[in-house]
Amino acid sequence: MNHLQLAFILGLLGSLHCVGMCGPLAFALEDKSQSKLQMIIQKLTYNLGRAISYAFLGLLIGLIGKQLWIAGLQQGISILSGILIIIATLPRLLPLFKLEIYSPKFLVNGVNKLLSKAIANKAGHFYVGLLNGFLPCGFVYLGLATAVNTSSALQSSLFMFFFGLGTMPLMLAAMVGFNFAKPSVRYQINRILPILTIFLGVWFIFRGLNLGIPFLSPAIADAGVICH
Repeated sequence: MNHLQLAFILGLLGSLHCVGMCGPLAFALEDKSQSKLQMIIQKLTYNLGRAISYAFLGLLIGLIGKQLWIAGLQQGISILSGILIIIATLPRLLPLFKLEIYSPKFLVNGVNKLLSKAIANKAGHFYVGLLNGFLPCGFVYLGLATAVNTSSALQSSLFMFFFGLGTMPLMLAAMVGFNFAKPSVRYQINRILPILTIFLGVWFIFRGLNLGIPFLSPAIADAGVICH
């Protein structure tokens, strides 16, 4: 599995979260006079806008990560990413373990104002999706914590773009009204996802330990990127 495949799968597994968090915003843009084809195209452009925003965030985090890689801090990056991923996931497994994720109010308020204006002025699905991608989101933070382990800003940007693509299938299905999953199926996925995320965090920690174990903890000098 290469890092782009990992990004897509990560986005796909967490897309139920996106349906709950980002779906209502997309539903607010409904136009009952449009045809089914027009609606699907608009929903695709909305999701494409989100993916492009994620790619931009990936580029920014990749520029930081690249400097850390040049400084020879690959192991520390991987271990720290794994720890952060585990800490961020624990509240979903252990409800008593509470975690407040800091989101700058000026950023949240600024994006929300732009979104309100965009919806009021009917700016279009793509622009709204673009803005939506910049709203603070724990799931996006998880993607960025993973993307920073790539070896270049371009790879980090591509990682987040494919991460965004991975969220599209279920988002699109929900937006066009398909019964994409029964409640029992969604419940089981939501139970399994945190466990898989914990394993991802543990994997990053092992990779950072540089134990020389193929795939699990390969030598950093041979690893290059987060996976081969």
